[in-house]
Amino acid sequence: MRRYIGPLILGLGGIAILVSLGLWQVRRLAWKEALLAAIETKIAAAPVPLDTLPAPDPKADIYRSVSLSGRTTGQEILVLSGQAGLGAGYEVIDAFETAAGRRVLIDRGFVPEAARDQPRPPVALSVTGNLHWPQEVDAYTPPPDAATGLWFARDVPAMAAALGTEPVLVVLKSAAGDAQGIDPVPVDTGAIRNDHLNYAITWFSLALVWAGMTLLLLWRIRRRTN
Repeated sequence: MRRYIGPLILGLGGIAILVSLGLWQVRRLAWKEALLAAIETKIAAAPVPLDTLPAPDPKADIYRSVSLSGRTTGQEILVLSGQAGLGAGYEVIDAFETAAGRRVLIDRGFVPEAARDQPRPPVALSVTGNLHWPQEVDAYTPPPDAATGLWFARDVPAMAAALGTEPVLVVLKSAAGDAQGIDPVPVDTGAIRNDHLNYAITWFSLALVWAGMTLLLLWRIRRRTN
């Protein structure tokens, strides 16, 4: 009997740890699904006028649905991007001056590479969209290319400094009056990773493997003692 004690402790302990990790991922899955549902509700909410938010907060107001009217200034930043079915292109970030005189950033959407140099003069727009502060910059993101003016990520504070606006970005859902061939790319939750179900399945599968290996070891010990 003593021969079984060590393998049993090792086997049951390993199974308990792996099952607990799987259950933790199940709880994380429920938390992430609730978070995504809350974000989707916020994205789809009725827009509030941006002028009622004098100093939007990147944490409290991210994804808030807003509306604003004014005109683009002709100052823009092109951020390297791509769209399925359309290939490589650019996200068009414009400086926008509201009717109340505020200057903010608007992400007007995507243009294909061939449209990079097409003129996009100032235009009056009535905009509906969502506030966003994308987390796209990391240690590997190159700085904007000084020679071409091309950016490689949407860095709201840096773009605001470059265009002389508030560090506020509105990603368009729609823009009445925009006829310059720019396809809006509205905010959604598609870029927010939710791999907790896969992780849970992995941990539970490892627990089953561990249990099988434990049974095999006990069987081999039994054979040697017979």
